[in-house]
Amino acid sequence: MPTPVLRCDHLVRRFGDRVAVDDVTFTIEAGETYGLLGPNGAGKTTTISMIAGVLRRADGSVEVLGEPIGSGGSAAKASIGLVPQEIALFDDLDAVENLRFFGRLQGMSKRDLAGRIDEVLEIVGLAQRRRDRVSTYSGGMKRRLNIAAGLLHRPALLILDEPTVGVDPQSRNQILDSIERLGRDGLSVLYTTHYMEEAERLCTRIGIMDGGRMIAEGSPGELETLTGRADLESVFLSLTGSDLRD
Repeated sequence: MPTPVLRCDHLVRRFGDRVAVDDVTFTIEAGETYGLLGPNGAGKTTTISMIAGVLRRADGSVEVLGEPIGSGGSAAKASIGLVPQEIALFDDLDAVENLRFFGRLQGMSKRDLAGRIDEVLEIVGLAQRRRDRVSTYSGGMKRRLNIAAGLLHRPALLILDEPTVGVDPQSRNQILDSIERLGRDGLSVLYTTHYMEEAERLCTRIGIMDGGRMIAEGSPGELETLTGRADLESVFLSLTGSDLRD
């Protein structure tokens, strides 16, 4: 069998006496868009923070392309593009200057960056605003530029933590269109969301998290068959007893 792009085995994270992530296991195959679906506080962000090496694990292991992610620096970390919920940009710089800065942090050469910046700006639909200061961008545009920064170094795995929260409908559709394009191009994506329609639109498989645990996993169709429900919203309600929109 081919090596998964991502393998997470029995991940555990505690904050004091509280278990925030409890024995979470899943894999992501090459070219797959995998959704972590759950309400706020389900443990999604904590899980991806452990995958990216931002948080230490209390237990469990993470491998990217068969290489372990440790607590220190590793080659495996360089295969991950992490796009956090928080905007991580310099408002006084334009898009190109921001991307050049983040590309250099990733160890990219000026020569590699020259063409790659144009490519990622085209992917996220910001090529026409490449020389505008980020301070003039809408919130949705800033999120799209955040995604461009995560794509610069051609990661094997792109991790997106609820990238459409708080953005306008037009920017949301542009973000989703970009992610669909990346999936068609063969990039593996880990996508966290609490919007069921996004998970259904983007994800080949979905892991449903609640209370720090992975309570179900499968394609949208498999989850509906498992629970005997006709849509993902009903699936979530039957598994957790709560409405994802609450």
